[in-house]
Amino acid sequence: MLTAYDFSMARIVDEAGIDVILVGDSASNVMAGHETTLPITLDQMIYHASSVVRAVQRSLVVVDMPFGSYQGNSKEALSSAIKIMKESGGHAVKMEGGQEIIESIGRILTVGIPVMGHLGLTPQSIYKFGTYVVRAKEEEEAQRLIDDAKALEAVGCFAIVLEKIPAQLAARVAEMVSIPIIGIGAGNGVDGQVLVVHDMLGINNEFNPRFLRKYNNLHEQMMQSFQSYIQDVRSGDFPNESEQY
Repeated sequence: MLTAYDFSMARIVDEAGIDVILVGDSASNVMAGHETTLPITLDQMIYHASSVVRAVQRSLVVVDMPFGSYQGNSKEALSSAIKIMKESGGHAVKMEGGQEIIESIGRILTVGIPVMGHLGLTPQSIYKFGTYVVRAKEEEEAQRLIDDAKALEAVGCFAIVLEKIPAQLAARVAEMVSIPIIGIGAGNGVDGQVLVVHDMLGINNEFNPRFLRKYNNLHEQMMQSFQSYIQDVRSGDFPNESEQY
């Protein structure tokens, strides 16, 4: 599972054979430059999601429900989920939280919209946590996470993302539930992994958490390409005779 936020990137990710594309509210950070995921709106998420859906031939497209679109009450949550599905063409939605949003998840599921859960570090709650450190290191919080995972499975979620929790705990959760567990900073004892595509390609070179493996350094390659272009234009080398009409 990888993120994508636009047509061109989604087409490449889909052709590569990725099983699931997440249109993440991380677009707030990597596409718009916000410090947190909180500012992105429902309409902005739909814009990104519809761009991705138009590119995809085979991957499952999951769309994050942004902060403020479902926490108020289950009626608002249902309305937001329906709007995402109707206007973006996405295949499922993802929601952060456990037992406190079970009613909203259940109501969304009753109309046939698949829901992916998200536990552990939930970035939409960053001002409650106050930090992006590893979650559920203490037994009480770990047990609450286990209970939440069981509740998400029981209500009907088809998968759960576990973000930035101890690997041993993530493996326990994966054993306890029958639905797929997708990790990010949660070790290799789960069923799948998700990364932000800009992070794993090395486009964003300022983000270097322990869980991130960079498969390329596109920041450096892009800088070299742009600087070569500048040099070629200024020197008159571009365009040359074979590059003009």
